[in-house]
Amino acid sequence: MGKIESHRDLIVWQKSIDIAVQVYRLTEKFPSHEKFGLTSQLTRAAASVAANIAEGNARGSSKDYAHFLSIARGSLMETETFLTLATRLNYLQSVELQPTLALIQEIDRMLNVLRAKLLS
Repeated sequence: MGKIESHRDLIVWQKSIDIAVQVYRLTEKFPSHEKFGLTSQLTRAAASVAANIAEGNARGSSKDYAHFLSIARGSLMETETFLTLATRLNYLQSVELQPTLALIQEIDRMLNVLRAKLLS
């Protein structure tokens, strides 16, 4: 494994970008009346995961970094919640959501491990 020189080198950041791309693609199926509602909230939350990992990585201390990883995890759970809501509203089918939900679980575990290492 190479040296981590920036947030771009982190697998968890790369996977978070993948989640954001998946969410943007999934929201293309939403009704147009959701453009400023659920679509906007969902894409913002999904993009925030990677953005907070990057911001935390750029901070000067492990404590700050861990704080931003907590914020990223919150955005990740927000994304999962909005996706669940979209499924209940029949904007998405459960089966098409499974790969994204599996990736959310993987990122959640990675964020927890990274945060624990920073705080140990």
